[in-house]
Amino acid sequence: MHTEFVMGNQAIALGAIAAGLQVAAGYPGTPSTEILETVAKRNPGNIYVEWSVNEKAGLEVAAGASLSGARTMVTMKQVGLNVATDPLMSLEYIGVKGGMVLVVADDPGPISSQTEQDTRTFGKYSKVPVFDPSSVQEAYEMVQEAFEFSEKYHTPVILRPTTRVDHGYESIQVKDPEEYTVSKAEGFVKDSSKWVIFPKLSVRAHGAIEKRNLELMDTLSGYQRNFILPVTEPMPERYRKVGIATHGINYAYTMDAFDGKPHPRILRVATPFPFPEKLALEFLDGLDEVVCIEELDPVIERALLETCGRHHLDVKICGKLTGDMKAAGENSVDVVKDALRVFLGDDPETEGKGNADGPANADGVEIPDGSNGTDASGKAEEARDVPPLPVRPPVLCAGCPHRASFYAVKMAMKGRKTLYAGDIGCYTLGNAQPLDMTDTCLCMGAGITMAQGVVRVEPETRAFAFVGDSTFFASGITGAVNAFYNQADITLVILDNSTTAMTGHQPHPGTGKTIMGDIVEKVSPEKVLRAIGLKTVETLDPLDQEHCIEEVRRIADEPGVKAIIFRSPCVVKDKPKGPHSKVDPDKCISCWKCIKELGCPALIKDGGKAAIDDSQCTGCTLCEQVCPVGAISGGGRNE
Repeated sequence: MHTEFVMGNQAIALGAIAAGLQVAAGYPGTPSTEILETVAKRNPGNIYVEWSVNEKAGLEVAAGASLSGARTMVTMKQVGLNVATDPLMSLEYIGVKGGMVLVVADDPGPISSQTEQDTRTFGKYSKVPVFDPSSVQEAYEMVQEAFEFSEKYHTPVILRPTTRVDHGYESIQVKDPEEYTVSKAEGFVKDSSKWVIFPKLSVRAHGAIEKRNLELMDTLSGYQRNFILPVTEPMPERYRKVGIATHGINYAYTMDAFDGKPHPRILRVATPFPFPEKLALEFLDGLDEVVCIEELDPVIERALLETCGRHHLDVKICGKLTGDMKAAGENSVDVVKDALRVFLGDDPETEGKGNADGPANADGVEIPDGSNGTDASGKAEEARDVPPLPVRPPVLCAGCPHRASFYAVKMAMKGRKTLYAGDIGCYTLGNAQPLDMTDTCLCMGAGITMAQGVVRVEPETRAFAFVGDSTFFASGITGAVNAFYNQADITLVILDNSTTAMTGHQPHPGTGKTIMGDIVEKVSPEKVLRAIGLKTVETLDPLDQEHCIEEVRRIADEPGVKAIIFRSPCVVKDKPKGPHSKVDPDKCISCWKCIKELGCPALIKDGGKAAIDDSQCTGCTLCEQVCPVGAISGGGRNE
């Protein structure tokens, strides 16, 4: 063993490698992305790694390898699980041979997602076991245990870290290569009665799964990471009648909230499904009241309510369903401190009986104090003389070609009734002012199909569906096929910057490179679209504004499905080497058109004139083309 200071996602990858991982697939999505990247980077040479076109494809690749006996892992974020649901539900019925772990990174907050979804709830719905790590070290160890569990019970297993575990850092103990598990795939053994999911098999498998999961409720009560922390002595009598149930990173928050001070009985749940009911009964014995500290859904709260109901226990279960914990959003140490202060206190008259370190309950025992602007009595402190943090909304990078693409379409369609359907990626930021070019955004690939729905109702509307090159391969192709087959009247716009930019510049089928560094033939969006049947497929340079505006006007008026591919490299990945643009203050008339219409962060006001921040300018020349008096010049793109 040796020590490494790593991110949680890196720890998961290293744990999977140590467990004998042979095939890894996934689709990039924060907060999960670094897992697969680390597998590729630390690959000992015997692991096949791929960025799949979407999560569904990745899960299916991993499933095939698992049925061949290989240990496999597929990575995604919580909304990606929606895409992979179809194969996962069926896979749980037929089972797996080689250990198979789905790492589904949840994003409470949400910090970088469309939705707050709790994969623990999905585990119960799909009947797939869920493991829930609470620290970086535990994530490293738990993924190895998940592989063993998967093989023992012939089921895919979900490892559900959240953002604070994924992106947290910790010095952890890591196995040396000679300590790795050596796994060898047996190969696929034909057995249609087992691997082909007919209705008869499904009925039989369903019954077996339900029986297995009932048995696992007892088995997992003995799992070392499900445990009860007893009350700390000496302990007032009140603390003996209350308990705290928690999980994952919230267990760490809870322990931080007490900070070594006395605490009541605590149940830590590492396997939310199947729920360790036998252990829960031991925890509930003798208690009057329990508070559940969890995010996002009241999964533990509901499980304890079911347990109490099944066993006729008179224990009050508190949490999200009772309003004792907030219903949405990410928790923090302060949120947990505040909730515990209320839960462990008796009434307002008893507050403040503690020492200088914090408030106390009726027994005079100190309870956790929040640090969110309240004093020891819970009253709001007077506002401190500290200025508020500035609001920094996300914006497209200076020189981003997407800005030019949006602007060209906006100018071309000025004065006409037009829908701009957006999608998931950097270009979602086209919704911000002053561009205001994203009218809808639902999930990956949905912009293309939503645009079709709008024009069915409003045929006079010109509809543009924007999608990135990576998202086009992930889930946009199906929408394009649907549009062509059903003869929709839309303009598909592919914003091709030759990378998966928002999640960290991962390669995709259009880049001609794999995550393992292999150079492969690029998949051409133009050829794909023409193969579908589109007659009009035009590729344009978005930074040639005059030509783009003319072409957009022409193409928009053609009937049926037509496509425009705005192709220009991402300025972060392919940094321009040309000179920066400059503003001639003598020519500038302070009309602010460059700033008001483009919103480029490199454009600023200086002494009543427009100016350019050289540290941000890429020399894209878009502002030069927009300036009505020619006051901006000198930029050059890789000249």
